[in-house]
Amino acid sequence: MMKKYFLLAFSLLFGLSQSQIIRKYSNEFLNIGAGARGLAMGGAVISNQNDVYAPMWNPAGLMSIDRDWQGAAMHAEYFESIAKYDYLAYAKVMEEGVFGVSVVRLGVDNILNTTQMIDSEGNIDYDKITKFSQSDYAAILSYAFRPGGNPNLDVGVNAKIVYRNVGKFANGYGFGFDVGAIYKADNGWKFGGMVRDITTTVNFWSINQKELSAVVNGEEFNPAPKDKMELTMPKLNVGASKLFEINSSVYVLPEAGLNVDFAKTASLISTDFASISPYAGAELGYQKMIFVRLGINRFQSITDIEDLKRKVSFQPSAGIGIRYRGLTLDYAITNSGIGGSNFYSNFFSLKLDMGAFRND
Repeated sequence: MMKKYFLLAFSLLFGLSQSQIIRKYSNEFLNIGAGARGLAMGGAVISNQNDVYAPMWNPAGLMSIDRDWQGAAMHAEYFESIAKYDYLAYAKVMEEGVFGVSVVRLGVDNILNTTQMIDSEGNIDYDKITKFSQSDYAAILSYAFRPGGNPNLDVGVNAKIVYRNVGKFANGYGFGFDVGAIYKADNGWKFGGMVRDITTTVNFWSINQKELSAVVNGEEFNPAPKDKMELTMPKLNVGASKLFEINSSVYVLPEAGLNVDFAKTASLISTDFASISPYAGAELGYQKMIFVRLGINRFQSITDIEDLKRKVSFQPSAGIGIRYRGLTLDYAITNSGIGGSNFYSNFFSLKLDMGAFRND
């Protein structure tokens, strides 16, 4: 019965997507990821994120939490602190699975509002310049389980509720679902996959026309958009990883995979149907206490504005981590810009594993 309802919902939403506006980068703040470990590895954690941060990468990874509960928090600032990103999460082991709840916020404050700076007769009044904030919020409910009790297969689902606010001008509400899975082969390899926005994520917008528009000399500026429904198309992330033990104290955990957008973007492989970009990352661990991480992702083909030649850009990342009993502190740094810009972002994340404390 549930399968029939799922197929019906998918069919209805797919039909809507043919008649409503589709944004390539709608709800993009949910694709940033959370946890400095995954960010330092360039997102190369689709098959190996095994803690409370898993919902942002692959909710199936929650099944690796085998006792008690975990909590997490992350804070990051982008573009010289212009944008602030925060993440809080909690995961609890249940009788036959793991339940998680996450809250995400991305906000930009103190944006200049110049819509009312020019009056109806064309006069400029700088005193009418005000400030506003733009914020994106999401609440994510997650559940991971093993179908049929299969120890080699973990499956996870995210249910997302989204609220987006653009000052007094507009606000939108949305909902959507993610589905992920991890298969653990007997030879030690792990294969992971996650489909984001599997039924398409829908945002319904409400526009305050009075605040947005301005009429100067009888001509209207900033008219309200006609499309009030915004759709986010599915994205697919797949990866494979394997842990290699160097000795009793040191291990290396690499992962490589592909990010697939079902839209034409600037990715290395781009068609009207889908765009594909590779990623890779690795973690070096010492006694499961000290960690060093590297990653690379977001390969794009761009045009240099100086010589107009096409070139390949990518986003490198790195980080470290330290764990003491059930407390883990991670740090990551990554270049947020394109083409070697100097916009570097710093990420700090904290994780509390109560099961580790209680079992010491």
